[in-house]
Amino acid sequence: DIGRNIFFVPLDERKKQLENIPWIESATVMRLLPNRIAIHVQERTPVAFVQIGSKISLIDAKGFVMGLPANRQVKYSFPVIQGITETEPLSSRTAAMKIYNRLVQDLDSEGAHYSNNLSEVDLADPEDVKVTANDPGGAVVIHLGNANFLAGYKLYVAHGAEWRQQFQNLQSVDLRYEGQIIVNPDADHSAQKPPPVAGRRRK
Repeated sequence: DIGRNIFFVPLDERKKQLENIPWIESATVMRLLPNRIAIHVQERTPVAFVQIGSKISLIDAKGFVMGLPANRQVKYSFPVIQGITETEPLSSRTAAMKIYNRLVQDLDSEGAHYSNNLSEVDLADPEDVKVTANDPGGAVVIHLGNANFLAGYKLYVAHGAEWRQQFQNLQSVDLRYEGQIIVNPDADHSAQKPPPVAGRRRK
């Protein structure tokens, strides 16, 4: 549109074109007399990486997949969300991201920023949110259910080292059930159960 009469520039069309760019949430296009066009854009804010198929992209809090930034010098430190498919409608992605946002808010609500310790978040089953924790002894998948995320994660923080001593190959723990902790449920359905841990509050 450079050099074009501003009255011939289709403002609504340019607005739609801008808003079709994945990184742009909203755009405003206005004529400024005598000879200028003003454009204001609101960019989306990424909150996580997401793996869809074999591709890694960024995703915002509402479920919009944004791709990776053109400026490779921009670095993000987010967990990778699993469990979102390519054919999933935006409404389903939005619902999944509400769970993710609640998870992060819950884990960080007391100032410990536990979400920084996560490498992956699996949202495939909304009734069983699974997180992968970056533990010095090795990555561990933690089944947190669908509520009281902070209570479950703090239980793992308090007893993870103890469970590693009890079980040589700690790969996953299921913390969804009141008074019951199942070690390595993903590897063996007859997984062993450590002694009950007091103070477990689950729904």
